[in-house]
Amino acid sequence: MMAVSSACKPGMDNGKYVRYTPEQVEALERLYHECPKPSSMRRHQLIRDCPILSNIEPKQIKVWFQNRRCREKQRKEASRLQAVNRKLTAMNKLLMEENDRLQKQVSHLVYENSFFRQQPHNTTLATTDTSCESVVTSGQHHLTPQHPPRDASPAGLLSMAEETLAEFLSKATGTAVEWVQMPGMKPGPDSIGIVAISHGCPGVAARACGLVGLEPTRVAEILKDRCSWFRDCRAVDVLNAMPIGNGGSIELLYMQLYAPTTLAPARDFLLLRYTSVLEDGSLVVCERSLHNTQNGPTMPPAQHFVRADMLPSGYLIRPCEGGGSIIHIVDHMNLEPWSVPEVLRPLYESSTLLAQKTAMAISQEVSQPNVTGWGRRPAALRALSQRLSKGFNEAVNGFADDGWSMLESDGIDDVTLLVNSSPNKMMGANLGYNNGFLSISSSVLCAKASMLLQNVPPAILLRFLREHRSEWADSSIDAYSAAAIKAGPCTLPGVRAGGFGGQFMEVIKLENMGYYRDDMAIPGDIFLLQLCSGVDERAVGTCAELIFAPMDASFSDDAPILPSGFRIIPIDSSMDTATPNRTLDLASALEVGTTGNKSAGDNFGKSGSAKSVMTIAFQFAFEVHLQDSIATMARQYVRSIIASVQRVALALSPSHFGSQNAIRPPPGTPEAQTLAQWICNSYRCYLGVELFKCEGSESILNSFWHHSDAIMCCSLKALPVFTFANQAGLDMLETTLVALQDITLDKIFDDNGKKTLFSEFPQIMQQGFMCIEGGICLSSMGRPVSYERAVAWKVMNEEETAHCICFMFVNWSFV
Repeated sequence: MMAVSSACKPGMDNGKYVRYTPEQVEALERLYHECPKPSSMRRHQLIRDCPILSNIEPKQIKVWFQNRRCREKQRKEASRLQAVNRKLTAMNKLLMEENDRLQKQVSHLVYENSFFRQQPHNTTLATTDTSCESVVTSGQHHLTPQHPPRDASPAGLLSMAEETLAEFLSKATGTAVEWVQMPGMKPGPDSIGIVAISHGCPGVAARACGLVGLEPTRVAEILKDRCSWFRDCRAVDVLNAMPIGNGGSIELLYMQLYAPTTLAPARDFLLLRYTSVLEDGSLVVCERSLHNTQNGPTMPPAQHFVRADMLPSGYLIRPCEGGGSIIHIVDHMNLEPWSVPEVLRPLYESSTLLAQKTAMAISQEVSQPNVTGWGRRPAALRALSQRLSKGFNEAVNGFADDGWSMLESDGIDDVTLLVNSSPNKMMGANLGYNNGFLSISSSVLCAKASMLLQNVPPAILLRFLREHRSEWADSSIDAYSAAAIKAGPCTLPGVRAGGFGGQFMEVIKLENMGYYRDDMAIPGDIFLLQLCSGVDERAVGTCAELIFAPMDASFSDDAPILPSGFRIIPIDSSMDTATPNRTLDLASALEVGTTGNKSAGDNFGKSGSAKSVMTIAFQFAFEVHLQDSIATMARQYVRSIIASVQRVALALSPSHFGSQNAIRPPPGTPEAQTLAQWICNSYRCYLGVELFKCEGSESILNSFWHHSDAIMCCSLKALPVFTFANQAGLDMLETTLVALQDITLDKIFDDNGKKTLFSEFPQIMQQGFMCIEGGICLSSMGRPVSYERAVAWKVMNEEETAHCICFMFVNWSFV
């Protein structure tokens, strides 16, 4: 119970409780707002400075502040619980509505099922026969039936708008589309958490609903400005606008979307957008493609674009009691998959990827999470991240109207080179750092390529590329890849755990710049502004990106940005219905290990042979007279990156990180067999028992490699570095044999583990072994790993001299 305090006045019994006067409360409140927890000296000073408090004992003032802090805490907690209660009430209402919708869908499907069961057998056969496509025609473009042209007069547009509204609402809250709940998305009061994908409807469709902390009008303003939140949107132009009654409007739009890879053209749309207010006060913004109209706009697809079709889609925004909004989102598109290579068609036929793009983008824009650290400038950081994404998309697409032109090939078409001699418009800033990194006369060269990968989860490959830059970057020619020192990572707003994977931004300081220092005048202090997304392998259908750009120490908001990086998109989705007509698999030509595996993400594990497409784009600023030499260098450099990525992918693909079930053969070198023999002999010598029972050197290596506990060796240097590990050890450290030697022993232990290790490390050299109690260590990716106990022992070679130290972590698992 909260204590009650009072001022003790002359003539009053100390046991009686007397209220503070308003003047005394005002003085105390004034100090509380300045310092809620004053020291004893500050309290005495308050009594001296305020005569009105002179008859109050310091102890009583201390109690008053304790009570005041307690009341403040209770008030904040009550306010928080009220807000949570409002959110949970709204979410409960949303879930009940979703349950009603699902019940209607079940009833609809039961009715359809009974109807089809009553049909004659021959009708069923005829229907089945006509629904099948032949392999020959599977890749052809299916034309939509021709209908009489629609009138594009104001009355005709209003009629189309009302039809669009009705169809959109039937998808958002009705049973017009059979929605399948998307796994991995948990509904919650702070996220776009209820996500479903379409089944058995034309094109691809996704549906999402959840709570947002903004009023409906503000949500509508944000969502209508698609370029501000949808990173794949290049431009939205309003061709015409017509206000209608009740504050609504009809708009004719032209929209362009970037192509996700270099292997396919971009998409554009001609849209009708209808904004209206329903009778219950809900706001609706719905859209559809506008085609086959009279007296309306007839814009052909722009150069390098394919005209795609948007079926009735949009946003239903309903106000919540107590503030905030409930939002229903429907995206339904026909992205014309016939226009891309057959192996890439899943990118354009996947409702899962469509849901991932839309729900993640909207969640980041309207959820308003709390941001700390660099979050003092969330708007500036968001703008920088958008510029990074936009710049990378521009590099991948290389549109001619941005000034890009293609250079001639050297006879091998694996790398495409584009040059932009006037990149000011593209970069949205006036070229030129004060210290001379870029000059006004600079041009920009982009080297880009795409490659198909198998059996490598995008999240794990991307995390490896981020953590082990030396595996793919050549510091002798790459101004971005010299000794990288991570500094002050900054988390940007991203989706919650269990969603589509987070997004964060970090700064990397570059040193020892190399090749370009003389020719390009790179300053000493250069930083990489780096944007990472999709690094959580538990996410569903996530596109993983690592985009970075050099910046000077000023971090000016209008500084020119030349983004480069990697994008990895899964092109197999277990949630989407497989197309039986797909016969061509270009990715099968890629050399991979023969051992199959299931990847870390559920979607990869179910698909068996998971494929993804990686797009690489690197941009270089140069003086015009250096174009030929820079072009040659860029080709060689990107080809070396491709070779490195393939090597890393081969190393990662047979291993299922975080699991001890995957089996792959041990290294077949004599050195590995000899080391395994030394490890077993030393364990038996110092601990008096066998590490495992086996016969022959080959059996020892196999037993060591497939041992269930993580076993790893480190050097005897002043700063021990790992030199070898078995399969469980590589899984625990989330690395490969190639990258293992970049990890030092101190990096895997927490503070308590380091104290124990360094204090007792001499014991290993004197006694020969040491037992370590269970605790927590870290993988190379920063994930905590718990272990029951650990044993360390000295490994002796045939000459009875210490060769290395071996560690065995028993019963380890990721926390």
